[in-house]
Amino acid sequence: MAECLFCKIVNREINATIVYEDDRIVAFDDINPEGPTHVLVVPRRHIASLNDLTPEDDQIVGEVVRRGAAIAKQRGVSAGGFRSVFNTNRDAGQTVFHIHLHLIGGRPLHWPPG
Repeated sequence: MAECLFCKIVNREINATIVYEDDRIVAFDDINPEGPTHVLVVPRRHIASLNDLTPEDDQIVGEVVRRGAAIAKQRGVSAGGFRSVFNTNRDAGQTVFHIHLHLIGGRPLHWPPG
């Protein structure tokens, strides 16, 4: 998608601090972090929201979640705990319409989140 911020990051049209990438996933530091660790994990392929997923997307969503857990371990926050969040549509706080997992950790997180 030509106007998608995350597609532009994936395509290196916009700079980001990339912490992981492979042929299907890119992960980068959030520019407005909610904790000492706040990484966004996105599929390279544009999918606007979780509402747009099809059964063919099961593998990529699993890869995004597993990569988030691996980054949490690399960053040293997995043992203490971390939060993995997908916001879906505006009322839930989704501002970039390209699915992405927020990996947040490194500080105590409270519930409900807000």
